[in-house]
Amino acid sequence: MSQITTITFFKFNTVTDKFWALSMMQLAHADLKKVSGQSFYKLMGSGRGLGFNVLPDWSTYALLQVWENEEPAHSFLETSKTIYTYRQHTAEVWTIFLKNISAHGQWDGRNPFQIAEDLPPTELMVVLTRATIKWHKVIPFWKYVPTSHQPLKDNDGLVYTKGIGEVPVIQMATFSIWKNKESLNHFAYTSNEHRVAIQKTRKLNWYKEELFARFKPYNSIGTWNGKNPLAEFLNV
Repeated sequence: MSQITTITFFKFNTVTDKFWALSMMQLAHADLKKVSGQSFYKLMGSGRGLGFNVLPDWSTYALLQVWENEEPAHSFLETSKTIYTYRQHTAEVWTIFLKNISAHGQWDGRNPFQIAEDLPPTELMVVLTRATIKWHKVIPFWKYVPTSHQPLKDNDGLVYTKGIGEVPVIQMATFSIWKNKESLNHFAYTSNEHRVAIQKTRKLNWYKEELFARFKPYNSIGTWNGKNPLAEFLNV
């Protein structure tokens, strides 16, 4: 199995470039739909701070792509007109290459991730959680979000996290990178706030659709906040 996933983060600094990025949330799809070797993609905006946030971060956008193999991924990132155009407007671009460990649930009615057979030997773990929130559950969901994210603050095991999403308020996702499986499991199963969030999800039935996936990152290209965040972990 040679499927890989990439997620690319784009940072925009000026007002003009931020407005351009917002407009591309609609205009970029014409080209992205035609990318060769790509089986699934999502262009997403982001929220402020850690995890889910109803307030938008106009400076950061993300492009998640699932590829048949690594070759078309590199071709797109290195030679495509789409990426070239984005680079003309961005202050920074950072791409993480991933192989899937597990994926449960659905995204737009299907699970786009295949389990990898050749996982890279790295301690790092990546988690992607995605959900479509039911309209009549929006208020109770967002009321509990700040509490559920408390354990993320000053968490030594957390390398990077960002709340992203296709549609504000109702279609949200979190992307997080952890130093190792132990750090991830400690947050997921030990922190009381996160454990309660899971219980509320099951009891109150917040979501119309949800997906939970874990990955192994094996390459990291570009910079974020002036450096490659995974350089020390992946020797890149």
